[in-house]
Amino acid sequence: MLTRLAARAFWRLSRWTMVAEPLPAGGTVIIGAPHTSNWDFIFMLATGWRAGVRFSWLGKQQLFAGPLGPIMRGLGGIPVDRSGARGLVATIVARVEAGERLALVVTPEGTRGRGEYWRSGFYRIATGASLPLTLGFVDRDTMTCGIGPTIDLSGEVRSDMDAVRAFYEDKSGFRPGLVTPPRLREEDAGA
Repeated sequence: MLTRLAARAFWRLSRWTMVAEPLPAGGTVIIGAPHTSNWDFIFMLATGWRAGVRFSWLGKQQLFAGPLGPIMRGLGGIPVDRSGARGLVATIVARVEAGERLALVVTPEGTRGRGEYWRSGFYRIATGASLPLTLGFVDRDTMTCGIGPTIDLSGEVRSDMDAVRAFYEDKSGFRPGLVTPPRLREEDAGA
């Protein structure tokens, strides 16, 4: 109740507009992109709270150190050791297979700076757990953010990513110069 009130106040005072399509009841992997600012986290929480959705999200383990750890976990955070995240996909897939319904937010850019490729963990979690992919976004040009459409993945990386690219093509992020275009290394490896 308090989180919904906080989100309502945030959106009423903000110059930004939230849009949200319904999420699948059985769980989904949500892309959080473009990820170019710490404000993305605030927008994600405010969107989830306003929509009445309890998001889980992946974050670097440093966010969970010290007194912030319990707060971040309470907000749905799952720590990731970015120096060796091996086994993370299998762990998340096992949680879903055990019956946990996740609305899992993943920022495939992996950092707020510009890069060459997106990390493929979101795709491997979604296909491994047979979950759809929901496209979350921040767009400074239109001052909107929220939850976009949900797509079912085919397992054909390039065609699935073409659909993702089409959606994000006009999304600028909070800091447009730091956007990493939606492309996976696996696409170039298969070329």
